[in-house]
Amino acid sequence: MPDAALRLATLLEQLMGSPLPVRLRAWDGSESGPPATPVLVVRNRRALRRLLFKPGELGLARAWVSGDLTVEGDLYTALDLLAGLAWEREDDARGIARRLRTPKARAAVRDLVKLAGLPLPPKPPAEEVRRRPSHLHTRRTDRRAISHHYDVGNDFYELVLGPSMVYSCAYWPSDGPEATLEQAQRDKLDLICRKLDLKPGQRLLDVGCGWGSMAIHAAREYGARVVGVTLSQEQAAYARKRVADEGLTDQVEIRVQDYRDVTDGPYDAVSSIGMAEHVGAARYLEYARDLYALLRPGGRLLNHQIARRPQADESAYRVDAFIDAYVFPDGELAPIGTTVTQLERAGFEVRDVESLREHYALTLRRWVANLEANWEEAQRLTSPGRARVWRLYMAASALSFERNRIGVNQVLAVKTPGCGDAGMPLRSRTWGAPAA
Repeated sequence: MPDAALRLATLLEQLMGSPLPVRLRAWDGSESGPPATPVLVVRNRRALRRLLFKPGELGLARAWVSGDLTVEGDLYTALDLLAGLAWEREDDARGIARRLRTPKARAAVRDLVKLAGLPLPPKPPAEEVRRRPSHLHTRRTDRRAISHHYDVGNDFYELVLGPSMVYSCAYWPSDGPEATLEQAQRDKLDLICRKLDLKPGQRLLDVGCGWGSMAIHAAREYGARVVGVTLSQEQAAYARKRVADEGLTDQVEIRVQDYRDVTDGPYDAVSSIGMAEHVGAARYLEYARDLYALLRPGGRLLNHQIARRPQADESAYRVDAFIDAYVFPDGELAPIGTTVTQLERAGFEVRDVESLREHYALTLRRWVANLEANWEEAQRLTSPGRARVWRLYMAASALSFERNRIGVNQVLAVKTPGCGDAGMPLRSRTWGAPAA
């Protein structure tokens, strides 16, 4: 069947109601579509079966992770061109059903079934989370979700993140592309320490401490005494070794502990960097109240968190199917306004909100470049499917930040005492002098 690409492109255009914006190559070597664009490669009929059995984003994700579907050419360009046909369309069952009501669309599906051939549905890739989605965020489900994402090997994360081992957006100077990732990550950690106004001997709780970078920076550069908590055993072991190598064991303690189980306050400051996305809408007020209770009067919280755009009907929000199944199980994003409201409901006075949206796009592109430059090693350290998950999720996320589909914000909040003295300077945006 030497014309599989033309047949497939025609059927997909009938279903989607618009031409394919990229070139298509089928398993028989045939091609169809506009020239001088990235090529979407359908390597076998199994890719079609995945899409038929799971229409929408999850079917596409399974085809990509399994290697049944791939892209030749610039991945960013391909994702940008395909955005209107993927995550910007209605991907839920009702939306797909509405598009299949026309006789022309139903006929196209029948032809697609013939082209795909239909034995049993293909098994999901091994990298897919095997569980019923739950957004109740119990200690057990949170521990399992964190383990899925972070316990994939510290060597793999070193390859992607680089020597800084910071897994959140860096803070780039105006000539961002000229700076190194390591310097931009150091500048981000320093910005947080200055926003928190850390002083020697003060107690800092780093919630979701990762591989210990924030804890080490705060102790080494600002003289803070730091407790870092994480649910990942691998992260904790790595962070403890780094702390020992830095000679900071008297200042930094790394615990495998849920933030809800921390009871040794009060702390002078709390940092939560890229952790609150795991908390969930149902638990967010509890999260904010727990951190508020752990602070002394006048203590500061720096909450660094990804945000989504608000929806006209917030009850219609659904977690991204690919992210939920392969990247951050049970992760949820909230609009920045919702986050600020919940912090205020917990008792905090919100003093500053800074958007770092463009900074995260630059950071993700650096991570993708690290991954692509070490592709064979990345597959060896994890699996080919896991490496494909990371490449797709980071590249797509970079575009989402660039196109303002999602953002990231640092919220500085204070446990202001009853007298009203928040301990903030009248002009705070300079945040003091950077550490030497």
